Amino acid sequence: MDAFLLEYLPIVIFIGIAAVLGLVFLFGAAILAPSAPDPEKVSAYECGFNAFDDSRMKFDVRFYLVSILFIIFDLEVAFLFPWAVSLMKLPPDVSQFAFWSMMTFLGVLTIGFVYEWKKGALEWE
Repeated sequence: MDAFLLEYLPIVIFIGIAAVLGLVFLFGAAILAPSAPDPEKVSAYECGFNAFDDSRMKFDVRFYLVSILFIIFDLEVAFLFPWAVSLMKLPPDVSQFAFWSMMTFLGVLTIGFVYEWKKGALEWE
């Protein structure tokens, strides 16, 4: 039983070091960080809108459009890296299919991006 538990000793040491480092950084930041609060600095940040306006006010939809476009292209990159790593490990016939499938995916995303750009959805006034 002792030999079995000794296999977990590196994990326990790692967790202990991580906890100690986390506490050192947390308390170090609380002690050493400059503190000059003012009303603007401590006010709540609410998606670019004033925090105390009417909740039924009209707002610009382009803010949300840009955020959705960011999420789409962020997911594209998240799919692109594992695809690129695993592409060389595939057999030649499967890698051809995988390559052209990704090119189709990137093409559709590029067409969508160009469409949004031409419609002026990314322009701020």
